Amino acid sequence: MATTPQYVFVGGLREDYCITAAGDVHLRKLGGNAVYAAAGARVWSDGVGLVGRVGANFPPEWLEQMQARGLDTAGVKVLPEPHDNRTFYAYLTLETRQDTQPAEHFARVGRPLPPELEGYTSSTEGQEERKRFGPLTVRPNEIPPEYLNARGAHLAPGDFVAHSTLPATFRRSRVRYLTCDPSLRYMQPAFADDVRQIVSGLDAFLPSEMEARAFFREPLGDLWQAAEAFGAMGAKLVVLKLGARGQHLYETATGRRWHVPAYPAKVRDVTGAGDAYCGGFLAGLAETDDPVEAAMRGAVSASLVVEGTGALYCLDSAPGLARARLEALRSSVRAL
Repeated sequence: MATTPQYVFVGGLREDYCITAAGDVHLRKLGGNAVYAAAGARVWSDGVGLVGRVGANFPPEWLEQMQARGLDTAGVKVLPEPHDNRTFYAYLTLETRQDTQPAEHFARVGRPLPPELEGYTSSTEGQEERKRFGPLTVRPNEIPPEYLNARGAHLAPGDFVAHSTLPATFRRSRVRYLTCDPSLRYMQPAFADDVRQIVSGLDAFLPSEMEARAFFREPLGDLWQAAEAFGAMGAKLVVLKLGARGQHLYETATGRRWHVPAYPAKVRDVTGAGDAYCGGFLAGLAETDDPVEAAMRGAVSASLVVEGTGALYCLDSAPGLARARLEALRSSVRAL
């Protein structure tokens, strides 16, 4: 493993509980948006590091597993007290996800509620806080100094206060590429000025379609309106993640538009697909300086994630599979 990670991913390390669209149940799996994003980058590159906070109850063997798979965890701070790191997802369809009321969803598939989910409400409570750092929110002074020499850094969905304070730390560093995937909690009209400050100066802003639509007061007639608006806020590239419909890529300086389709994978579990996309995108952008190449690598990383379950599943793919999918996808990219 490289001494200095080339790609740094900031965000959550979680304990996932999931019911897939097919009704399959997965309990207590290593997850978290930062881990999925890091794995998406690791598909393409060595030297991937994580920055996050976990409680004393976070399984230490999970940190060991990440290290064994080439993810540097020097930036993960283990707090002396336990903290709730549970995340629950239930998919009604491949595109429709709910993350509350687990008892109802387990009953729907004929399973009892796992004792570990007693009292669960949501994993995103408080992410819209403007000033207060939550117990698992990364502080700017917690980025390891060696991580500030990385080629690229990515802010995975998380607390607004982290996304509003961490970019300045990275911009003062030697990090060349900075990307951000926002949280739905703050992608709301009331946060318009705040989001503009986060977006300004980013190399890429990568919201989902749902987040983009939630942000604007008036309904969007055309998703490209959202891409242009985020570009006008100062993002060099805007990627709108459309799930199974692929991604829209907008280059602010030239106004060029691209559609990159999703790779036709055999989908089992879509958890973490968007995060893995962002990881592959960052690695591709830093290594090629080509936005379209980056978008294709992101799509391939996402395709490897959805064919299994768990944040590290994509790292078990057959040698050469990612490159083969990249070449197969190339002819389907369209300039619009």
